[in-house]
Amino acid sequence: MLSASQRTALAEAFGCARVVYNDALRAREAARREGTSFPKTGDLSKQLITEAKNTPERAWLGEVSAVVLQQSLRDLDTAYRNFFDGLKGKRPHMGAPRYKSRKDTRQAVRFTANARWSITPGRKLRLPKIGDLKVKWSRFLPSTPSTVTVVKDSAGRYFASFVVETGPEEVLPGVSPEAGIDFGLGHFAVLSDGTKVDSPRFLRRAEKRLKKTQRALSRKEKGSSNRNKARLKVARAHAKVADARREFHHQLSTRLIRENQAVAVEDLAVKGLARTRLAKSVHDAGWSAFVSMLEYKAARYGRTLVRIGRFEPTSQVCSRCGVQDGPKPLHVRIWECGAVLDRDINAAVNVANAAGLAVSACGAQVRPALVPAPRSEAGTHSTPRPSTAR
Repeated sequence: MLSASQRTALAEAFGCARVVYNDALRAREAARREGTSFPKTGDLSKQLITEAKNTPERAWLGEVSAVVLQQSLRDLDTAYRNFFDGLKGKRPHMGAPRYKSRKDTRQAVRFTANARWSITPGRKLRLPKIGDLKVKWSRFLPSTPSTVTVVKDSAGRYFASFVVETGPEEVLPGVSPEAGIDFGLGHFAVLSDGTKVDSPRFLRRAEKRLKKTQRALSRKEKGSSNRNKARLKVARAHAKVADARREFHHQLSTRLIRENQAVAVEDLAVKGLARTRLAKSVHDAGWSAFVSMLEYKAARYGRTLVRIGRFEPTSQVCSRCGVQDGPKPLHVRIWECGAVLDRDINAAVNVANAAGLAVSACGAQVRPALVPAPRSEAGTHSTPRPSTAR
């Protein structure tokens, strides 16, 4: 639990970082309209941080760590770089940087080693101009962290995410099984060995509670303190659903990576499926987030993940004889081709077969690449736990 003064200090840090970000974006947008040269980060830092602290309008910038403000400028640089790389086709297209609002439900600040933050002997997080924060640790840190990011989410919860360096000791011993996965809505996943994983449908199960909290929110007067309390209840209800789904994804993805040397999945067009009448169920399943977990865990622990093309006819080909007889409506759940096969298991076997060709052509992974920590990793337990494969 944070004290009232610590919450206030963090709110000031969030606000100052947001103001510097918006000032820098405004300066660069003005330069673009006027056709002048693009302001460099060093010039913006001098103008919007160092010199601004000496003005009455921005004197309060000196009340927070300067590192937080510098990192805000670097975040803007990253946003512009991603935008331009999207225009050049180097990454998926992203919109231009936008101004941040104080009403944004997610706020974050980042402290690097230059800020001289530390973890105290009592396992508290000491941040400059904020104080010692009590942290509930979810795991041991494998090495000395270089950066910490403090995040406040829409439900009013605070998280601390650390950047640490890990070594090759995380590579798991080799195993022989390989698995193909067919995703669905009736079952979340069907494996090529015949295992079926039921879909928890977290959102569907929580709909009654979510409707109740949303209805209470809609009845509150806009701008009132009661409406803000109701908004937090809605956010916490949604956060509970998201946390349960994330935990399910973590447990299943970890089990699959531990038990299989290679895992194959389909490259699903989730955005297209989300525009159909099945949109709510598709979002509830969270296939994209699950595949992302499989991807970084495979890289971290020395496994192989293969994506096959979304147009591969896995549901149209018999996995035994190879006969292809065209698409089938969704109500057809049994494949009859000399033998009687389950439609989903047949598709999972075809996914594995198609991936086997890709693996043999590309070669097995020898050493895991550097993998960034997933965004959701943050400490949440008072007593450190042994490290887990997450």
